[in-house]
Amino acid sequence: MDKKKIIIVISLLVALWFVFDVSHLLTLENAKQQQALMNSYIADHFILAIVIYFSLYIIATALSVPGAAIFTLLGAALFGFWWSLFLVSFASTIGATLAFLFSRYLLRDWVQKKFSGSLKAINQGITKEGYLYLLTLRLIPVFPFFIINLLMGLTAMRARSFYLYSQIGMLPATAVYLNAGTQLADIETLSGLLSPQVLTSLVILGLFPMISKLLINKIKLRKTYAKWTKPSSFDRNMVVIGAGSGGLVTAYIAAAVKAKVTLIEKHKMGGDCLNTGCVPSKALIRTSHNIKEILDAQKFGIDAQINTIDFKKVMGRIQDVITKIEPHDSVERYSELGVECLQGEAKIITPWHVELNGEIITTQNIVIATGAKPFLPPIPGLTESSYVSSDTIWSLTELPKKLLVLGGGPIGCELAQCFNHLGSEVTLVERLPQILIREDADAAKLVHQQLTSEGVEILLEHNVSAFTRDETQQLVELQFQDETILKEFDIVLVAIGRAANVSGFGLEELDIELTDKKTIAVNDYLQTKYPNIYAVGDVTGPFQLTHAAAHQAWYAAVNGLFGRFKKFATDYSVMPAATYTYPELARVGINEKEAQVLAIDYEITQYQIDDLDRAIADSQDLGFVKVLTAKDSDKILGVTIVAAHAGDLLAEFTLAMRYKLGLNKILSTIHPYPTMSEAAKYTAGIWKKNHAPQTLLRWVEKYHNWTRK
Repeated sequence: MDKKKIIIVISLLVALWFVFDVSHLLTLENAKQQQALMNSYIADHFILAIVIYFSLYIIATALSVPGAAIFTLLGAALFGFWWSLFLVSFASTIGATLAFLFSRYLLRDWVQKKFSGSLKAINQGITKEGYLYLLTLRLIPVFPFFIINLLMGLTAMRARSFYLYSQIGMLPATAVYLNAGTQLADIETLSGLLSPQVLTSLVILGLFPMISKLLINKIKLRKTYAKWTKPSSFDRNMVVIGAGSGGLVTAYIAAAVKAKVTLIEKHKMGGDCLNTGCVPSKALIRTSHNIKEILDAQKFGIDAQINTIDFKKVMGRIQDVITKIEPHDSVERYSELGVECLQGEAKIITPWHVELNGEIITTQNIVIATGAKPFLPPIPGLTESSYVSSDTIWSLTELPKKLLVLGGGPIGCELAQCFNHLGSEVTLVERLPQILIREDADAAKLVHQQLTSEGVEILLEHNVSAFTRDETQQLVELQFQDETILKEFDIVLVAIGRAANVSGFGLEELDIELTDKKTIAVNDYLQTKYPNIYAVGDVTGPFQLTHAAAHQAWYAAVNGLFGRFKKFATDYSVMPAATYTYPELARVGINEKEAQVLAIDYEITQYQIDDLDRAIADSQDLGFVKVLTAKDSDKILGVTIVAAHAGDLLAEFTLAMRYKLGLNKILSTIHPYPTMSEAAKYTAGIWKKNHAPQTLLRWVEKYHNWTRK
């Protein structure tokens, strides 16, 4: 029989079910009304009654029509507990398997083809532990069983396994439900609802999902930890590996709530952010901005010029800034806060044991905060060339005459602009059609235009094929369409992404899973495969941002120390980010690109910075504020700002989104004049003007005309 005929037959059966109102006929109320007649029929035709009930139950379950729950109670009322348990257990499983097969035959190929990306993770989960997953769904009925039947048919699970685990998984819930049904069947008056037997059955029915969940979690935990021996006591409540942003904040929170916590760092306290990332780059960006201000001095009527730039002093100041900030992240400070700070290479040897410098530490929880390192692509000749990364560029002692930058992301754009201001001849190569590819095209275009106007050469859609060098020069070979281009350089900055630090400290031995992006896989609570081992920051993602790592740290610390009472799912709904070029590009929430992918119905309100008085007075009137709102609402979905100090301007919108304040609230807030912050108010004003009640205003106009007569 082909699919069309099967669909017709199924549709006909469903229609007949509703036409003859079978669900209405076979209800507990109807059974009580016809109890004497039905009991008499069952007594005279027991086998036939069983066959009819059994068949109808299978049909109801297979067609996923309403009635299965009612049939269960009805079976308890008519046949008693043991007979109904036998009938319902097998009929429900047979019907569920038929629904499973219908879904598989009619829909699976189409659904898998159309939604292959979305179903990839589900298919992998089913392949890995699908049977336990199905058993969990059966024992803990979060979703209606008919939905589970249909969805499982779309996966790669074998029908035989589906039947077996459905039979096992549904049996306890069926027994509890039937027990309640036998009690409800004995109710003759309203006072019967308060009988101890009925109340006990209803309590069991309500508690069953909770008990099942606890049981399933216990089974999963036992399976996960099967090969490890848990210590009887622990030296620490928490061990944190890595003293970057995520690790420092985790340790700080743990110490603040009086937990015994150890923080282990193998290199320098403060991690990448302090030593090779945020702090040195922002110190260099300040120098870069200072150079730009001097170069732009003529606009302000000032005759100024730059005679020389002492690159060694520039880099020396960066180290001075790091040295000045170091005490904030120092061993001394965190020791005073109650954190035990140790140095060395930690290794996780069991879910509760960490080895450090030959000693073993036992701990209830482990938080992995090992960060990431610059990714070095396998391009022929690269390692033989003079290359630096965002980690090693700070060791340069001479300004490169010709700097080649690979990667048009935030790091590449920021450092390209800085070194251009310092005097390098900078070429930025990006293989995609846009720099800052995650941002909207109009926002990235403004940054692109500014960089090129200052002298940075940007090569889009160029692929690097090889590096070569001889005694006099270094060359990069680029492919653009059908053309091969050679560019000379002195130093190449590789800024095409960062790879999580996931090796060398025990993940492999513990078989802790990684994602497709080679980051540590965690759930919503930041737990790894082992519920007492957490991961935060760049090592797990999804954001490679210092403040994102600090945000995750709270969840890891609280869930690890107090998760037995209450766990908190990590909230990424309002995550701001900024690229510190001039102009800066800052964003929170979704942008147009993402809204279109998500098929969200949105409106755009845009305000041009060249209209802002303070920006004009400062000669920094390049850029815009763009706000996405829900259709016909002032609810903010996302904000993109391109402007001087965009990162600072974003804070007001971030606060508004976090606490669900719309543009009307921003409009009614007093902003000092003249400031850049007024851009937020004026953007809200444009939205208000676009949504003014025109009909009401026309009547108001008529009123004013009338008052003048």
